[in-house]
Amino acid sequence: MSPVMKTTVLLVLSNCFMTFAWYGHLRNLSDRKWIVAALASWDIALFEYLIQVPANRIGHTRLSLPQLKILPEAVSLSVFVPFAW
Repeated sequence: MSPVMKTTVLLVLSNCFMTFAWYGHLRNLSDRKWIVAALASWDIALFEYLIQVPANRIGHTRLSLPQLKILPEAVSLSVFVPFAW
C-alpha cells in the first residue's frame, strides 16, 4: 500500500474517532453531567491522536505540507456529513 493510501486510511479512522469524540456525547451522554462527557470524549480523542500522528508522519514522506493539511480537511467533511445525516 502506498504511503498516500496508508495516510488516507489512517486519517479516515482518526476522523471517525474525532467525530464521535466531539459530537457523539451529545447523542449518547446527554443525560450525564458534562464532566462525564468531557472525560469520555478525551478518552476517545486519545485514540484519534494515536492514529493521526503516524498518519501525518507517513503522509509527510510523499505529500507537501499544504497537501497534508488539505487531505484531512477533505476526509473530515466526508466523515462528518454521513455522521450528521
